[in-house]
Amino acid sequence: MAAAIISTSSRHYGLDWLRIAAFAVLIVYHIALAFSPWRWVVTTGHAYDALIAPMALVTPWRLGLLFAVSGYASATLVARAGAPWAFAGSRTRRLLIPLSFGMLAIVPAEMWVRVMEAGYPHGYLRFWLIDGWRFGTYYGVAFPSWEHLWFLVYLWCYSMLLAGFVAWEPAARWTDRAASWLAVDARLLWAPIAVMTGVRLAALFVVPEGQGLLHDVAGHSQYLPLFALGFLIARRPALWRALRRHAGTAALLAVAAGAIVVAVELRYPGDTVPPHAAMAANRAARSIMGWSMVLTLFCLADRFANRDHRWRAPLGRAVFPAYIVHHPVIVLVTWFTLPLALNPWIEAAVLLAATVLACIAACWLARALPPLGILLGVTPPRPRKGGAAPAIC
Repeated sequence: MAAAIISTSSRHYGLDWLRIAAFAVLIVYHIALAFSPWRWVVTTGHAYDALIAPMALVTPWRLGLLFAVSGYASATLVARAGAPWAFAGSRTRRLLIPLSFGMLAIVPAEMWVRVMEAGYPHGYLRFWLIDGWRFGTYYGVAFPSWEHLWFLVYLWCYSMLLAGFVAWEPAARWTDRAASWLAVDARLLWAPIAVMTGVRLAALFVVPEGQGLLHDVAGHSQYLPLFALGFLIARRPALWRALRRHAGTAALLAVAAGAIVVAVELRYPGDTVPPHAAMAANRAARSIMGWSMVLTLFCLADRFANRDHRWRAPLGRAVFPAYIVHHPVIVLVTWFTLPLALNPWIEAAVLLAATVLACIAACWLARALPPLGILLGVTPPRPRKGGAAPAIC
């Protein structure tokens, strides 16, 4: 069995590139939200229905892909840590320190814009000192909130579950059994889809859909299985053969499911509530597209991008600080440029330029000031034989 377990020096460059690309898509997606008909933190005053279809095609898999890649990289981190408690401690430091810093210094700026949208009469200084630390509803906004940093919270919880699983004595045996069962026929394709779709539909009209760690049944039904599948694929590399066998079918499934998602979103745009049948079809299609796209992208990354480049390491280290700062920059720049009534193309260019520059500045500061780098989730790179694990969030 030792030969089947991933080593501490193993890495997959293709998944590194996939993670970098996924965060680049995330930045563009959040900028597009400021121009979409959907409700967001703040809007530019321009709303374009033409954005519905492309954004609907990205929504079902953009975050699930990050959890799957994180699960894959966690297998290397578990092996490197040597003990479950060491892995848990490492992930706690890596994720909760930036989360705490973000909640103190980053998230309040977004929350200030939210209450300003509702008529809050005071400046940011008063808000940060006094009003930003409330519990409950204030100006129609729920406090406290971790805004876009929810990803760190979910990932930390999944990592703690993983540490507990690894510490369980029969874990290796169960991992072998799961990998062997999934490798047969097309089980690796349809079994995750069945689980993710079944749980999501079972809860659809029973549990209200909503964000929040203890309430997001719909999100956990997708993200946790994808995180676990990423870990399993890394721990049992033989599953890559099954992935490659079904990549074509998975791509076709993604196309078909994406067509359903787009059709429902176009037929019932914005806050329009579709009939139960259409809602169920939409949620099922999202689950199908979520796993089939992850499977397809894993295979594409394995085939075409599993090679190193001098830009991979610095871009990989830049992802975490860029993730932390990009969202509030988009929100703040959108808010402060509203009075200018900019042309939408100019507005989009300003948002993109400001976000990229802020991300570059955050990465440079994180590297130049190591204490700040720790707060932004950047640890000094250390040379390792055979390469290091992806610097996942």
